[in-house]
Amino acid sequence: MENGAGNSTEAALIKYKEGLGVFTEKMPEFVSQFNAFTRECFKEGALTQKQKQLIALGISIYAQDEYCIIYHTKGCLDQGCSEQEILEAVGVTAAFGGGASVSQGVTLVQECIHEMNQLKQ
Repeated sequence: MENGAGNSTEAALIKYKEGLGVFTEKMPEFVSQFNAFTRECFKEGALTQKQKQLIALGISIYAQDEYCIIYHTKGCLDQGCSEQEILEAVGVTAAFGGGASVSQGVTLVQECIHEMNQLKQ
């Protein structure tokens, strides 16, 4: 893998961060404002950060945004979500997104969970 990444989800996160770095150099004020906005959206409130990550994962799956699916699967795991909680979020998303949501859940989401858990060991 490029940049020493040990798996496909890690490689995708590295590619995203590299792209964001280049974009930040060209659009620093935009990235600063966007980052401030997303920090505000994801901070603890009436909803926990864990709940917010599960919501973001569902939206990412529904939108078929593979980078966000990886990022928010990692976010769910980082916030202490169990595999069962994540898979139930996939199920709720499938109620709205049908087969396309199921296909992301049974492939990319499960791959991310497996690979991220391998990194912890």
